[in-house]
Amino acid sequence: MAAVALRSCRRGLSQILSNGGLAALSSQRLEGVRRHKSTVQYASRPDLPKLAYRRVKGKSPGVVYLPGYGSNMNGQKAEALEEFCRSLGHSYLRFDYTGHGASEGVLSEGTIGTWKKDVLYVLDELVEGPQIMVGSSIGGWFMLLAAIARPEKTAALVGISTAADQIVTSFNSLPLETRKEFEEKGEWTLPNKHAEEGFYKFSMDFLREAENHCVLQSPIPITCPVRLIHGLKDEDVPWHISMQVAERILSNDVDVILRRHGQHRMSERDDIKLMVYTIDDLIDKLTTVV
Repeated sequence: MAAVALRSCRRGLSQILSNGGLAALSSQRLEGVRRHKSTVQYASRPDLPKLAYRRVKGKSPGVVYLPGYGSNMNGQKAEALEEFCRSLGHSYLRFDYTGHGASEGVLSEGTIGTWKKDVLYVLDELVEGPQIMVGSSIGGWFMLLAAIARPEKTAALVGISTAADQIVTSFNSLPLETRKEFEEKGEWTLPNKHAEEGFYKFSMDFLREAENHCVLQSPIPITCPVRLIHGLKDEDVPWHISMQVAERILSNDVDVILRRHGQHRMSERDDIKLMVYTIDDLIDKLTTVV
């Protein structure tokens, strides 16, 4: 089983903090004041919706942020990471999936396969060299799928409240009678306090397609460094999902970091600090390997 550990910040972070360079960790920065914000760009794809993204050019390894379902690239974690990467001079890209945020498309028409293709397009066309993928919630599922499909473009993974297989697992855990009712209705209504309407709706076709992308039934062929951060008070995605991911990943370099009071979004200032420390440590590890 993977070790449960809190990675310490080794490299330049303490120096950056002392020099005032890490704006993302200051109180004002975390309250939403942002300078040097990257501009929104749009990637045109043949026969596919345009993807909206923000990019900062810099050194390798770069960082790519994958938001959660129904979320977008303008959240606190995404913006704090941009400030951090800019401070270090490393490249960074954040984007909206099809049907999310500023990207084209309709959310209800998307599938796990649709959004996986979005991530692969970003890795193939919008960034250069291996990337540290940071996936929040369902973005953690996508980062696993992308790492399996593009190992050569994956330097390391950082999962925040990783929701691998979670939609399928949650539905299959319902009582048989309840599942039959939803199947007859043709859609599953899932209460969620983060949704604007208070719930998400998933069609049976969505769930059947999602089953094709599940990763927890067998060993996960990922060999890069992996860090999985999860809150013990996460009411949306149980923390043991991150433990299951850690147990199945083939990499010998896997840490699970548990936050005693952490909730699903992991957007408190100390949560974001931990995320940044973890990525800084990985950059140090990746850039000092001989």
